[in-house]
Amino acid sequence: MATIRILLADDHRVVLEGFMARLENEGNIQVVGTASNGLEALELAKSLKPDVVLMDISMPLLNGIEATERFKLECLIPGC
Repeated sequence: MATIRILLADDHRVVLEGFMARLENEGNIQVVGTASNGLEALELAKSLKPDVVLMDISMPLLNGIEATERFKLECLIPGC
């Protein structure tokens, strides 16, 4: 079974730790990175290329919705 690579983004550390604790018990899931704001999430998503991004919609610097829109525009096009 293939490993699912996940990026977690939330500005509340306790939430990130809770998700990480839950996901580390799954054999086919690997948390490849964590971000505490939307800009950091966008940059990590570009560099790490996770299979899934679990992102809070209310974060500082760039909210999750805006970060997702920017990622779609900047990275989900051929040649990215």
